[in-house]
Amino acid sequence: MSETHVIHRHLHRLPPRAVGGRGIYLRDAAGRDYIDASGGAAVSCLGHGHPDVLAAMHAQIDRLAYAHTSFFTTEVAEELADQLVRTAPAGMSHAYFVSGGSEAVEAALKMARQYFVEIGQPQRSRFIARRQSYHGNTLGALAVGGNAWRRAQFAPLLIDVEHVAPCYPYREQRGDETPEQYGQRLARELDEAIVRIGADQVIAFVAETVGGATAGVLTPVPGYFKAVREVCDRHGVLLILDEVMCGMGRTGTLHACEQDGVVPDLMTIAKGLGGGYQPIGAVLAQGRIVEAMSAGSGFFQHGHTYLGHPVACAAALAVQRVIERDGLLARVRVAGEHLGGSLRQALGDHPHVGDIRGRGLFWGVELVSERAGKTPFDPERKLHARIKAEAFARGLLVYPMGGTVDGRYGDHVLLAPPFVSTDAQLDTIVGRLQDALQAALAP
Repeated sequence: MSETHVIHRHLHRLPPRAVGGRGIYLRDAAGRDYIDASGGAAVSCLGHGHPDVLAAMHAQIDRLAYAHTSFFTTEVAEELADQLVRTAPAGMSHAYFVSGGSEAVEAALKMARQYFVEIGQPQRSRFIARRQSYHGNTLGALAVGGNAWRRAQFAPLLIDVEHVAPCYPYREQRGDETPEQYGQRLARELDEAIVRIGADQVIAFVAETVGGATAGVLTPVPGYFKAVREVCDRHGVLLILDEVMCGMGRTGTLHACEQDGVVPDLMTIAKGLGGGYQPIGAVLAQGRIVEAMSAGSGFFQHGHTYLGHPVACAAALAVQRVIERDGLLARVRVAGEHLGGSLRQALGDHPHVGDIRGRGLFWGVELVSERAGKTPFDPERKLHARIKAEAFARGLLVYPMGGTVDGRYGDHVLLAPPFVSTDAQLDTIVGRLQDALQAALAP
């Protein structure tokens, strides 16, 4: 590909150039507008070009663009941490700022390990996570993740992680059990895995509160996470919730776990934290974990060059202040009801739509070749890629993926429009998606 020196995601085609963005729209170099109905990858919670965020970034650059955290803290990093701790689940006392979701997960894994070293339990070395999960592309995050396709070629490099079943009621809840009974069954599987490995060997259970890209917005059944929390507490195992994609307002509450009535020991956040205006992620930590490190070695043995980057912190602080000032969490809840209703009205009876699921402005549509048996399409058809192309041709950006069921079979489309989307814009998204599906499914 002679026309570029960038290693793009796909080496055999050059993507169009994005040159501008305003609100829920992006524009390419040919002057064509696209509705960003997936927020990139559930990132652009305020859309593009928000004046308050741009002003905050400009002001921060004028004051200070960068200072290394081995020498300095900054006012904006301290303010952002104060904001996040004030609005965090009970007991969260500190924030650790990184440059994105994968870095946040890596930091959480290391922080969990160091916590047990500091309190005199260095034998704990194992993590448990879930199949069909996604936690990032760095090696530690990839290891705890359950995305079979992403893991495959790098498997020899990954640490050994035990994977248990995801909370996937559409496919895995039995006909003879209630949602609550299904959740209890999954919690028992986790309990059995901890006992089999050895309770004194396990560091943490890692889970997305609402499943993201790999399986297409898996919402937990009632009581599942409370049962998981009880299992972890009984065995002295930490609970790490990954809210990189589903958190920071995406599901209608600032933190998705609020709706499940649980508080994690460590929580990772990223995408909606800064809304894409700068690369930023964070780990939110319970006070007892930070206190253990403080009373022991006195530092967290980890670090990156761009920790707490001032411009990134300024962007994130502005995003969070806009969400709070403008009441956007309430808007997400109302808009989510509208979007879910619109999707069900348009696609609920479609012969190739197996499941429509979501919370807030975070929705997944799972495709099947045959509804009664929930039979996935042949992966050779690459239906998800066809849907993406057909949507793109209609000026719609969505986030489809394959391997929904087991890493090879299954297709879904993920929607995560900006919090500022109007009802009319949401209806346009659904209409264009409906047309794209019809075109992609055509023989």
